[in-house]
This record gives sequence, structure tokens and C-alpha cells, in this order.
Amino acid sequence: MMRNKLIFILFIFLYFELHAQNDNGFSVIFYNAENLFDWKDDPNTEDDEFTPDGERHWTYNRLEQRINNTAKVLINANGWDTPALVGLCEVENREVLERLINQTPLKTISYKIIHKESPDPRGIDVALLYNSDVFYPIGYDYFPLRNDDGSIRRTREILYVSGILAGLDTLHVFVNHWPSRYSGLLETRPWRNKAATLLREKVDSVFTVQQNAKIVIMGDFNDQPEDESILQHLNAGELTGPPKPRKLYNLSLGWAAPDVGTLKYQSQWNTFDQIIVSGALLYDNGIYSRTDWATIIDNDFLFETDERYGGRKLNRTYVGYTYNGGFSDHLPVKLKLGTR
Repeated sequence: MMRNKLIFILFIFLYFELHAQNDNGFSVIFYNAENLFDWKDDPNTEDDEFTPDGERHWTYNRLEQRINNTAKVLINANGWDTPALVGLCEVENREVLERLINQTPLKTISYKIIHKESPDPRGIDVALLYNSDVFYPIGYDYFPLRNDDGSIRRTREILYVSGILAGLDTLHVFVNHWPSRYSGLLETRPWRNKAATLLREKVDSVFTVQQNAKIVIMGDFNDQPEDESILQHLNAGELTGPPKPRKLYNLSLGWAAPDVGTLKYQSQWNTFDQIIVSGALLYDNGIYSRTDWATIIDNDFLFETDERYGGRKLNRTYVGYTYNGGFSDHLPVKLKLGTR
């Protein structure tokens, strides 16, 4: 009888210990916001399509709807707890980010912005939102992709941010939006390989300073987890044994399944949006994570019925050039972080 009571008490203790770890953690989100433009013409960028007189007849009211939809995604991304960190891409400028954190229900969270204008001809940028109540940035930098002659290529830069999370640990974060496949898979592959090589160099620079650095790499890589840019040039693979602190592990490799991915082209799902971590983050000390804590966010409101190819498709803002009032052509991805 006493033995059964002790087992019961131990069970209750373990139950609440487990749930306390789960409930008191943090989340990191990455979201390709797909053409989050303001409605004004910027003479320095190719944004005419997203103006009232442009092909998409983009207006102030449509922007407001889109800002609210983006906030809805982030609010619903992690249950009752809003993300500690949000990596974003395809945002036009700081103005749309200010609207997002100050003119939606997100205004109740102490979000701040890290952002700069990118060299991209369309003016789309990468950025990081952080909850300043739990994350204290130490520093940040943007790393441009360069042409063979050393000049800066007109594409998105890689954003690097380091900071203290929950007063416990330094977290290093890289936010990516690699060159697209728009001009053809084979023609554009070398540029994604170059982006991967650049990212690897910057990761190794962090390891040189801090051997057991806890690193989160997130982004829209425009490549699959099995492609050569990720596997060979970035050298981010699957965890098959005990994690090694200075190795990179692609937690998105575990998402491989039929009808699973972060974007859909015709009938095919792809996983371009990924989360990669350093091995040190997979040890149960300080801030930590686990391989199954990286997930695709797939709330029902992000989908609609795919009448043409079957199953579901993403509920986008536009279907072709027809306004649909939805969200993005990408699903967000999430990494949960625990504390010890």
C-alpha cells in the first residue's frame, strides 16, 4: 500500500515537472509573410505591383487586413503564449513591421524590431521581432551575398542576432531568405550554395568565439532539407547519435511525409522553410530544445480546399491576381525552447 502511494506521488511529481517545463518554455517562429508591402510607391524599389494603381490594386484597407491576418498567425502560433522571437521575410520596410506590433493585438506584447533595408530590387527584407521582456539583444549584423567580383548581389542578406534569453543563456539566431528558384532550379542553385557557404562561415565564426554556442538557424531557404546547399555546403544533417556541440542538425528532416510541407506548388508540397540548430542546443542545460520540438504550424484557418489538385492548399492573399483576403503562400515553422 505504501509502495503504491509512493509510486502515485512520484507520478504526480513527474507529471507536474514535465508540464512545468513545457509551459514555462519559449518559442521561436519563422514566417515568410509573402509580399507584406505598404500601399505606397517607393521610387527606389520595384514595388509598383503593390500600389493602388498597380496590377494587384493594393490599398490601405487591404494592407490593414493583411497586417491583422499576420498578427493572427503569430498569436495562434504557440497556444496562449506569443513567441519570444519571430523571424520574418518578405516584409517591405520598417513601417509595416511597426504597424504589425503597434496596431494589432500584438501591441500588448513588448515586441521590438531589428531590421534594415536590403539590396533586393523589390525591396523585400528579413527582420526579427523580439519580446524585450524575455530577450536582450547583445548585437546584430547583416551579411550580404556577394558576386564573384566582390560587389554586393541584389538579394536578401542574412540577419544575425545574438542575445540573452530569459537571463539564462546566450542564443545566436540567423534569419535567412535565400535566392529564389524563379529563374530556374539549375540556373539559381549556385547562388543558394553561395548563401549556404556564407552562412557556414558565419556560424564557424561564432563557434570560434564560443565553442558551445547555442544557435538557431531559420528561414526560407528555397531548397529542400536534402538539397546540396543544406546538406553539403551548410553541412546540416540529421541527428543520428549523441549531439556534437559544434555540428548543425536540421530538425526539419523529420517532417518528411506525403502531403507535408510549408508550401504547395500544384499538387506537390515542399519544405523550404526550415529550422536548424547547433548540437549544444540539444543538451538539457540552460536553454535547450529537442529534435521533435521543431514543427510546422498548420492551423486550419491557413488552408482552403484545393479544388484543382485535391486535398488542401494555402489560404493566400491572392490567387493569381485575384484578391482572396487570406494569408501567405508559406506556413510558419516553430521551435520550442525549454529551460533548466
